[in-house]
Amino acid sequence: MMRIARSFFRTLAALALALACVQSAAQTYPSRPIRIIVGYPPGGANDILARIIAPKLGERLGQPAIVENKPGADAMIATEYVAKAAPDGHTLLVSAMTFNPEMYGRLPYDPAKDFTPITMLVSDPMVFAVHPSVPATSIKELIALANAKPGSLSYGAGAPPFYVATELFKKQTGIDIVYIPYKGSGPSITAAIAGEVPLVVVTLGPALSQIKAGKLRALAVTGARRAAGVPGVPSMSEAGVDFQFLTWIGLFAPAQLPAPIIDRIYGELSLVFKSDGLHKQYASIGYDAGEASGVGMPPAKFGPFFQASLARWTSAAKDLKGRTK
Repeated sequence: MMRIARSFFRTLAALALALACVQSAAQTYPSRPIRIIVGYPPGGANDILARIIAPKLGERLGQPAIVENKPGADAMIATEYVAKAAPDGHTLLVSAMTFNPEMYGRLPYDPAKDFTPITMLVSDPMVFAVHPSVPATSIKELIALANAKPGSLSYGAGAPPFYVATELFKKQTGIDIVYIPYKGSGPSITAAIAGEVPLVVVTLGPALSQIKAGKLRALAVTGARRAAGVPGVPSMSEAGVDFQFLTWIGLFAPAQLPAPIIDRIYGELSLVFKSDGLHKQYASIGYDAGEASGVGMPPAKFGPFFQASLARWTSAAKDLKGRTK
């Protein structure tokens, strides 16, 4: 009986010590600069968002927040790096993380278990945009052009979501265009501007300035309605194609991040999301920071949203692979 009592009190003492350590860590967080990891080169949506959020979050937390690009293997290098980092809130990841499981099979991390979802940074439609020399001013004309020359047109995509979306679009419309992979949205946009590929599929933010400058011609966006950044560009449904595809980008930490640190990070970010400055920055690149968009979703909602999104898009990618065999 005495042994049981001693064991019980040792367990209680260990739990109390662990709780005290967690509380102490939360009280002193952050104790050094915060690293925000991006899995793609500069110029893409993940990178743009990270660089908007980082200085604002760092200012509120009282420590610098530094963006680090670790491109390679469709963001798997960066994602694995964060998965293996200490769960102390000093290493964060900007990512969507919903496509790689089915696209690549076995991964060096488990998206469903190895991360702490914190919040959504943006929900964004894609845009189908062409080089100005392409003889197509609408999505219907692009389809007609592709049908007239099967296999002669190509498209650039810098991440799995853009590939999946375009391949599903191909299946739905019956066109034959060739996929050219790039290591991020920035390189794919640069290639389209240079005429290396006639079509690029990308989220609106990274391409907006090039579209407004006339270096790319936007044909349609993949949301349910027109995007605020390009009000003159129709949605796919308006353009005569019943096709929708939205992407999102979120902020993650390694698994087992203590709840007090989650609350601290999200608490400061929620104030950032409410600021006029952030709304103006988002609007300048075609993003909506309004609450209805899902931006700033609290962890209690973002976690289930992430898990559901992971299951949904894994299923979509699996279905695509099955139909392309």
